Amino acid sequence: MSEPAPAQSLPDAPALLRASDLSKRFRPQDPPVLQGMSLAVGRDDTYAVVGPSGCGKSTLLYLLCGLLRPDSGRVTYRGTPVRRPHPEIAVVLQDYGLLPWKTVLDNVALGLKIRGVSRRERTRRAREILVALGLGGTEDRYPPQLSGGEQQRVAIARALVGKPGLLLLDEPFSSLDAITRERLQHHLLDIWTRFRVPYVLVTHSVDEAVFLARRVLVMAGRPATFVQVLENKGFGDPTYRDREAFHAMARTVRRALDRAVGAP
Repeated sequence: MSEPAPAQSLPDAPALLRASDLSKRFRPQDPPVLQGMSLAVGRDDTYAVVGPSGCGKSTLLYLLCGLLRPDSGRVTYRGTPVRRPHPEIAVVLQDYGLLPWKTVLDNVALGLKIRGVSRRERTRRAREILVALGLGGTEDRYPPQLSGGEQQRVAIARALVGKPGLLLLDEPFSSLDAITRERLQHHLLDIWTRFRVPYVLVTHSVDEAVFLARRVLVMAGRPATFVQVLENKGFGDPTYRDREAFHAMARTVRRALDRAVGAP
């Protein structure tokens, strides 16, 4: 079977979020971590960003959501510059970020509380999203009483309960065992299928990138930039892993990574 052909540039289509020519350094005397990075995320898009450790993948994500400011270039969401965290851009971190002294329900509803949503409405919405993610009955438990996979689903529930326009995920499954990780990958695909929230996923796992992204962005270099964009035509099929096309795409991504880091 022939392998998927790489796409060499990002689509220039109407975008929900657009990053243009981003550069970032952390100290004036240091070289840039990122330089000349551009990305357009449309309403039906799913991206995975892969690259060697330390190349700046998480830094890119923090620039996209407003937790960091670029030194040059800009990020816009619905045409408006992103200069601070945006209420419609939800972030899921690999350490979950749950408050251990609050119940599951209160953790999920926390963002709604900060936004001034009434107790009755935020409780209703939090319970609804917990049921949707298979976590009904955990509302009065505390994060330490849950498994790692359950905690990650609570973090995703907290991100989705505010009805975000965009989801950013920073290696959300990296600390989980292989079986739980694969199960949650299917959960995320199911969430996208039901809610159609576009997302950008940072991951070290090639298989995860191929299963969860319509486009795989290969990031490398010092300073880092996108060195290749790969279209993934099999995305969206929950049985994709069982097909030869999945393994062909994974080989293509691995070869792109090898070229990017100069592997023999």
